[in-house]
Amino acid sequence: MTSSHAPAHRARSTSVPALLVRILVLGATLAVTVFMTPVLIAQQSWMWLAVMLIAAISIFVLYSTKRFVPGKYLFPGTFFLAVFLILPIALTVGYSFTNYGDGTRGTKEQAVASIVANSVQQSPDAPRYAMTVATSGSPTEGPFELYLVNPADGTVHRGDAETPLEEVPADSVTVVDGRVTEVDGLEVLDANQVNAVYNELMQLAVPVDETSAVRPLGVNQAFVGTTVLQYDEATDTITDTASGETYTVGAIGDEEYFVDSSGSRAFSQGWLQGVGMSNYERLFTNSAIASQFGAAFAWTLVFAAGSVLLTFALGFALALILNDARLKGRRIYRSVLIMPYAIPGFISLLVWSNFYNRDFGLINEMLNLDLNWFGDPTLAKAAVLLTNLWMGFPYMFIVSTGALQAIPDELMEASRMDGASRFQTTSRIVLPLLLVAVAPLLVSSFAFNFNNFNAIQLLTEGGPFPDGSTRGATDILISMIYRIAFGGSGADFGFASAVSVCLFILTGVLATIQFRFTNVLEDVN
Repeated sequence: MTSSHAPAHRARSTSVPALLVRILVLGATLAVTVFMTPVLIAQQSWMWLAVMLIAAISIFVLYSTKRFVPGKYLFPGTFFLAVFLILPIALTVGYSFTNYGDGTRGTKEQAVASIVANSVQQSPDAPRYAMTVATSGSPTEGPFELYLVNPADGTVHRGDAETPLEEVPADSVTVVDGRVTEVDGLEVLDANQVNAVYNELMQLAVPVDETSAVRPLGVNQAFVGTTVLQYDEATDTITDTASGETYTVGAIGDEEYFVDSSGSRAFSQGWLQGVGMSNYERLFTNSAIASQFGAAFAWTLVFAAGSVLLTFALGFALALILNDARLKGRRIYRSVLIMPYAIPGFISLLVWSNFYNRDFGLINEMLNLDLNWFGDPTLAKAAVLLTNLWMGFPYMFIVSTGALQAIPDELMEASRMDGASRFQTTSRIVLPLLLVAVAPLLVSSFAFNFNNFNAIQLLTEGGPFPDGSTRGATDILISMIYRIAFGGSGADFGFASAVSVCLFILTGVLATIQFRFTNVLEDVN
C-alpha cells in the first residue's frame, strides 16, 4: 500500500517548487504590467505599450498551463530577438522615411506649445511662485508637471503643457517651508534631477488664460508672463500680438513649417513628419553627399580588408615561427605576443593616439621625425591601419596557432619526402588547410572591422576634416553616420537612418559573398 502511493507523493512534492516559480513569474509579470501601463499611456509610448501587453499575454498563455511545451522554450529567445534586433531594425527603417531630428522629434501639438512657450515674456511686476517639478513617468524624460505655491496665501496650483493652471486639494500634496515636497501618485524631482532636465523645462509653459502662462525661472521658481504668440486651432495659425503678423503652415521642400507672409520659415521648431523617399534621394542625388558616401564606403572596404589581411599575415607568420619545436622558450614568446589583445581596446587606442602627437609623440621622438600624423589624410589612414594591426594580430596569432597544431605532421613530412621546399609546403599544404578552419573567423573579423567605430572615433575622431565636409578623411561608414546623427550642426536622425539602412544592406551583401568564398574552401578537404 505504501509503496504504491510513493511515486504519486514524490511527484506532488517535486511539483511544489515549480509551482512556486510559476506563481512568482506570473505575479512579477502582472505587477510590471500594471505599473508600467499608466506610465506608457502618459508618455504616449503606444509601440512599447503594445510590446509589453503582447509579451505579458504570451507569458500568461504559455506558462499558466502545462500545455504549449515547445512555446515555453522558444518564447524567451524569440522575445529578446524581436525586442533587441528586429524591432530596432524596423524602427531604423521607419525613421529613414521621416524628418526625425533636432527640432522635429515631437508632434505638431508639442511644437506649437514649444513655440508659444518661448514667447512668454516676464513683466517687472510678474508674480513668482515656489516651484516643484513632478512626473508620472521618468525623471529624465517626463512628462513633467509644475506644482506652484503662492507665497501670499499658501495655495497650491498645478499644471502642465496641456493642462491649464488649477488649484489642487491640500490633502493631495505635502508642503514644507512653502514648497511642495510630496505629491500623491507622482515622483518629485530633486534639485539635481531638475538641473539635468533644465533645458527641457525651459520649453515648458503652463497656460493660465489665453494671454498668459507660467514658465520656470531657475530650478525652484516660476513666474507668470504674457504670451506674445497665440495659436488659433480653428485656423491653424500663430499670431504675434505685438506686431500683428500671422504665421501659417506652409510647405518647404518635403516638410511643413509655420511660415511668414513671404513663405520663409518663421520658427526653428518643427514636428515629426513623413518625407517619403526624400532621405534616400538626398543620399544618391546630392553630389556632395553621394561623393562623401562613396569615399567613406571605399575607405571602409580598404580599412576592413587591410586590417584583416595585415593582422592575419602577421599573426600567421608568428604562429608559424613559434610552431617550430626547435625554438626554445615558445611559451614565453606566446605569452608576450598576446599581451596587446589582453589590454582593453579603448585604452590601447587612447595611448596610441598620444604616440602620434606631432610635437611630443613617441613615434616622432624615437625616429626623429616631424610627421603630422593626424593632419595629413594619408598618414592618418596609415596610423589607423598600424594601430589596428597592433591590436588585432594577437587574435589571429591565437587562432592560427590552434589551427596549425590541428594539422597532422605526417602531411608536412610527406611533402618534404616528395621534394617540396618549406615555402611550397607552407603555401600549398599548410595555408589551404589552415584557411578551411579560420576562414569563418576572417569573415567575422571583416564584418567587425567594417563597423569598427571605436578604432576611428578614439584614435582620429574621423579627422582630418576637409573644409565643408561632414565626413573626415578616416571616417568609415559607421562613424560617418554617427557624425550625421550627432553632428555639431544638429542631429538628423532621419537621414542617418537612411544611411544606416544602406549600410545594413551593404554589410549583408558582402557577408553573403564572403560566405560563398568560405564554401569554396571546403573543397580543400
